[in-house]
Amino acid sequence: MIQVRDLVKSFEGFRALDGLNITVPKGAVYGLVGPNGAGKSTVIRHLAGIYRQDSGEILIDGQPVYENPAVKSRLAYIPDDIFYYTQASIRDMMHFYRELYPTFNEDVFESLGQIFQLNPKRMMRRLSKGQQKQAAFWLALSLRPEVVILDEPVDGLDPVMRRQVWSLLLSDVAERGTTVLVSSHNLRELEDVCDHVGIMDHGKMLLERSLSELQDNIVKIQLAYADGGQLPEDLEILHRSATGRLQQLILRGTAEELSGKLRATDPLFLDVVPLSLEEIFIYELGGAGHEVQNILL
Repeated sequence: MIQVRDLVKSFEGFRALDGLNITVPKGAVYGLVGPNGAGKSTVIRHLAGIYRQDSGEILIDGQPVYENPAVKSRLAYIPDDIFYYTQASIRDMMHFYRELYPTFNEDVFESLGQIFQLNPKRMMRRLSKGQQKQAAFWLALSLRPEVVILDEPVDGLDPVMRRQVWSLLLSDVAERGTTVLVSSHNLRELEDVCDHVGIMDHGKMLLERSLSELQDNIVKIQLAYADGGQLPEDLEILHRSATGRLQQLILRGTAEELSGKLRATDPLFLDVVPLSLEEIFIYELGGAGHEVQNILL
């Protein structure tokens, strides 16, 4: 389990993280999302043990991460910009990882080589960005980590390799109970792989739920009235738009509860439409000044 408690971090007077709390259950695939500047990469660097917090706690299975080699040896971190020694080949980096991580498995490394199909003798700096990402996953998965921390992990990969990488990660989750925390702006992709989501803004957590709970608690409803109609007064409307008689409402609540209330107002037409994670993200942030007008038209 990953726990972040009341995390505060400031840079030259700017508070990048402001009492942040995160809980990632063991064996979960957790999507950390938020607008640019929300603090996602900052908290990821705390989880990887790169940054030291000003206050608060960062724990993995109850143990602090910062300056704790025993915890870090169980953790794999793939940043957006891949680290490698300038003159190192993939196999050189393999030897480097093998010395640092007691769980590094050379048999797994050789097996994964058949999937990634990169020449281990090639210099890392001569690989394309996408190939460097592949090499990073090849090395990280060979660690047999208990926790995987990913920052924009599949940026630069082609669609086939993106699917291959997610398949390998999810196999580790299913077979070994690996815990994965991933930050990405590709919300459509996260929706396919994550079972928990946290939405950050301005260094704080706006909400944190399982993906199913999140999708069950906010709905899009399309409806039309013969004479304009009257909506119930107790609706929590996150967004409202209209095209002629057809109204589109983004409402907080369950589909069953809200459709029951609205049917009682005798509409000519009513339809409940599932929201994507991207739409939920936009409208959850709407109250924080990020709303995009008429996004669903």
